[in-house]
Amino acid sequence: MQRHRMFIVTQVAPYPDGPAGVHGVLAQASTALAELAAMAGLEPRVVSEVTRLPSSDIERGGVLALFTIGETPWSQVQRAAISTTVSDGRLAVLGIHSATDACRGWDEYQALLGARFDGHPWTQDFLAEVVDPTHPSTQHLGEAWHCRDEVYLFRGLRDDAMVLLRVAPGQLDMDVPGARTPECGFPLAWCFNEGGGRSFYTALGHFPHAWESPDYLRHVEGGLSWVLG
Repeated sequence: MQRHRMFIVTQVAPYPDGPAGVHGVLAQASTALAELAAMAGLEPRVVSEVTRLPSSDIERGGVLALFTIGETPWSQVQRAAISTTVSDGRLAVLGIHSATDACRGWDEYQALLGARFDGHPWTQDFLAEVVDPTHPSTQHLGEAWHCRDEVYLFRGLRDDAMVLLRVAPGQLDMDVPGARTPECGFPLAWCFNEGGGRSFYTALGHFPHAWESPDYLRHVEGGLSWVLG
């Protein structure tokens, strides 16, 4: 299958009921993702406004890297192109951090990312437990990985999602406002097949230090290598 391009989508869009938060790390993340794309033999293309991305370009395939938030204004034609091209294996998805907090009005989007963001009561240091030490995104981390990031809650995690990384037990203060344990627990990264395509998601990457960390960059690089097959 032909995969020659990585679309790095960083658009910040408002929610239907108000503005979305802006991640100050987006420029840094775009640079790092572009470098990872080039290392993988892909042509990086940063997309800060999806209305400028022709659906015909999407249909040619590649990797759709999403560091988005809010109601990303994909057109119906673009949505259909993404869903079809992922399903037939010509487009892979690489989701970063707030990408699960986007496109609330697009029902199929949850299937492409694997779950939906449902709050983040914690921003703290914690140990991440490596669930699958053989996956290319985690095989360099050992049994546990010390992180400082936002810890997301998720809803609707796909039954077929293979959790790769999760918050280790006992790391979170369950007395903070909004704290609860979702049905899926506290996953931090997962992957799955969607039709003939592949999708990888990591909830980490909120702070600049992540994009300066060799461990984090190898984590994302491993996710990219997995979606490329």
